[in-house]
Amino acid sequence: MISVVVPVFNESANLSALWSRLRPVLEGLGRPWEALFVDDGSSDGSLEMLRAMAAANDGRVRVVELARNFGQHAAILAGFRQVRGDVIVTLDADLQNPPEEIPRLIAAIDAGNDVVGGWREERQDESWRKYASRMHNRLTSVIVGVPMHDYGCMLRAYRRHIVDTVVDCDEKAAFVPALANSFAKRVTEIRVAHAERAEGKSKYNLLRLATLSLNLITGFSLLPIQALSLAGIGIFILDAILVTLLVLHRLIFGPQQEGALWLLFAVLFVFVGLEFLAFGLIGEYVGRIYIEVRRRPTYLVRGVYGGAKTERAANDDGGSQRNYPNDPAGRQ
Repeated sequence: MISVVVPVFNESANLSALWSRLRPVLEGLGRPWEALFVDDGSSDGSLEMLRAMAAANDGRVRVVELARNFGQHAAILAGFRQVRGDVIVTLDADLQNPPEEIPRLIAAIDAGNDVVGGWREERQDESWRKYASRMHNRLTSVIVGVPMHDYGCMLRAYRRHIVDTVVDCDEKAAFVPALANSFAKRVTEIRVAHAERAEGKSKYNLLRLATLSLNLITGFSLLPIQALSLAGIGIFILDAILVTLLVLHRLIFGPQQEGALWLLFAVLFVFVGLEFLAFGLIGEYVGRIYIEVRRRPTYLVRGVYGGAKTERAANDDGGSQRNYPNDPAGRQ
């Protein structure tokens, strides 16, 4: 069975066109399917349109309504908790990634891969966004240890055991593609088409991309804080050498002009800057620990429409620790 998860935030202008293209693709797969739309706190009528789609499609379309806007990756996790398929495909609602590419993703899964990512080789975005995305992809590849050209493309396919593992991690600042790749044995990517956004506006700006990269660094790697430790050792050695040279200079040549004082100030400012950078990075790690130990839900489901609710759906609070007595798997 194929499950397609689509996070939706203020995409009412694109939903009709999306469904008119997505449904024929799913019907042409020749296997059972479901489409699960996650409304991430939309305020433009998207939810009403989605509920009408669910009512008109006899249980094959379900809608998860979140209590407010929690972000794209939280919405995907909410969808992952509701899926019933063996292969799960994620797709953005803005139609920049064509639904017609889904059969190629599924074929790559059938070939034995656990995760298949889309690679937008010819992106139809602004130059600054393509450059920022390229830097983000290189950073992600280094940190996760799984090189890919495009970690930002949401047109991806996963086997069910990968999705279940991602959900059970219950991370509060999860970056789904990176987390899935870290658990997969076989990962590949295929070139997919990419179109300009026809309606609406992008939900990602430069600040959100930077925040995502920072969450990625602090969520998947201890390298920055380890690098700072090594830098601290190096700075201590350099500082010791500098002090020794200054003392020797004073003993040999006596007191000098104020040039040495300015040199000391310059060195001091460099060290102060490094200290503030270190404090900032340490603060990021401490902040992530604080977020995790609070155990607040990543998202809140207000309702599920279309088809029967699963046990998770009836109790879903975004992954906070709670017993599900009716869940045969006995998950927490």
